[in-house]
Amino acid sequence: LLLILLALGVPVGFALAASGSIGLWAVGGFEVMLGILQTAPLTVVSGYELITIPMFLLMAQFVLLSGVADDLFRVASAWVGKLPGGLGMATALSGAVFGAICGSSTAAAATLSATSLTAMLRQGYKPRMAAGVVAISGTLAMLIPPSVALVLYGLLAEVNIGKLLVGGIVPGIVVTMAIMLTTMFLALRDPAAAPRSNSTPLREKLGMLRFVGPMLFLFVVVTGAIYTGVATPTEASAFGAFGALVLAAYKRKINRRTLLRSAILAAQGSCMIGLILIGASLFGYFLTFTQVTTNLINWVGVLPMPSWVVMATLLLGYIILGAFMDQIAILVLTVPVAVPLVISLGYDPLWFGVIMIVTGEVGLVTPPVGLNCFVVARYAGWPVEEVFHGVLPHVVAHLIVIILFLALPGIILWLPGRM
Repeated sequence: LLLILLALGVPVGFALAASGSIGLWAVGGFEVMLGILQTAPLTVVSGYELITIPMFLLMAQFVLLSGVADDLFRVASAWVGKLPGGLGMATALSGAVFGAICGSSTAAAATLSATSLTAMLRQGYKPRMAAGVVAISGTLAMLIPPSVALVLYGLLAEVNIGKLLVGGIVPGIVVTMAIMLTTMFLALRDPAAAPRSNSTPLREKLGMLRFVGPMLFLFVVVTGAIYTGVATPTEASAFGAFGALVLAAYKRKINRRTLLRSAILAAQGSCMIGLILIGASLFGYFLTFTQVTTNLINWVGVLPMPSWVVMATLLLGYIILGAFMDQIAILVLTVPVAVPLVISLGYDPLWFGVIMIVTGEVGLVTPPVGLNCFVVARYAGWPVEEVFHGVLPHVVAHLIVIILFLALPGIILWLPGRM
């Protein structure tokens, strides 16, 4: 029933709630279903840590309003533009820094499309090359804190959100470097696809660093406060939203209309996620009543294969799911089942959360429903097939990074372990 509702285009939250409620009625009876419907929704949306999501969404709206993405790209291109594939590498860098103050990958892809894509085409980049690096760079917002996806995973899996957010920092740097190195490799292989920029004098480079200051300040306020224990993730998200408001006001972009618009967009996103969490809770009760998770763990436990094979198969499944479904939908559908299984195999749920998000990044750029590719294609006015072709080398690089994280879990766990 759930799969049919999703295939018909019913919103994820309503599909989960309807199928979960009917399942509870079938398994436990009407009184059980009614009792859970009376208590579960309020319990889910009144969780204190849930405040983190609207605050991060509001922070993202104020950052988008301030227009700092243009400054980020200019600074990055001044510092690395002379290298092979320099403007593409600058796109990855600006995507990483922008992702550090905006938790939405589609917003990041749209913003980078409006800024760096035009600059690369003006420089003489081939459309495939430019579109591929923009689409993949937008996915960094999912991983680098503040990440709404990591917060949502923490809420669903009951994993420490502060450690999750800090756990995304080092992998975020590794993935950014992978995008930059892939871009450089493509530029060296075909120099005509990515012409070099003119060099910028050192004095001018140093002077442009002042534009990075506000973004670094926001990142330190949010992630630094969480890492040092000065603030909880919820408190840090409020500091971040206020800091982004100050930044937008400093840029003189705040008035009654823009302030109301930002608040409405953040509220809409928060309500969407709240409804999904309510639906996921109801469906989770159904899974608990039917003991699906317990039976699955027992079944996997007797399989004649090592745990890493099970994990590799699970991640392959996430890549396939990502090609057809939205990342938030994948999280709420699979986390209640996958996380107990991962723990039973002896893996850290924090490590799994981060590697799951990195795997989800691949889904954002793979056909047929690679959302970031459609965003870039819409802004550029190109066929989406061009963008899919351009992003293919970066997908290969991402898969190599995922194998690296599987082989060396300390890359993810080291920094949270120092908190």
